[in-house]
Amino acid sequence: MKTLYLIGGTMGVGKSTVAQRLRDALPAAVMLDGDWCWSADPFIVTDETRTMVLDNICHVLGNFLRCSAYENVVFCWVMHEQAIIDAIRANLPLAETGCRVVNISLTCSEAALRERLARDVSAGKRTDDVIARSVARLPLYPTLDSMLIDTTALTPEEVAERILSISPLLVTALRSLPGD
Repeated sequence: MKTLYLIGGTMGVGKSTVAQRLRDALPAAVMLDGDWCWSADPFIVTDETRTMVLDNICHVLGNFLRCSAYENVVFCWVMHEQAIIDAIRANLPLAETGCRVVNISLTCSEAALRERLARDVSAGKRTDDVIARSVARLPLYPTLDSMLIDTTALTPEEVAERILSISPLLVTALRSLPGD
């Protein structure tokens, strides 16, 4: 049975690194970072570009899910609104591929987030405006229909281990839902 891991969280919380660790730990796994589907200069946010990016993401994820070579698909992106998660799920061949979804939201303390992002800004990896934008999204993740994991005191390996330890429990719970 295929499993799709949706790993959400604000910028700087560790999504990409955790997703890479998951990909490396899981059998027959592939990873897609949503940022790869919207790496543009200039970065333009409009209804048209949002629609295009969601289409790009769903197209690539759908191809991974339909491919018999992969059992596990790991996807990471900001996904700060339930509507984003719902739109992605609604446009994937989940029933067709017999795929289960493990939805995780990563979070951390505001102090840890500011420290992580400040290091990235100092290293030239991000611009300083990302700190305020990222901090503003932190309170949104507990409102989502996902398993929340606080990464403040955890290494990426520990976060990946936690996801791997809970995902069989989530899949078992999903199997017992009516209509499955």
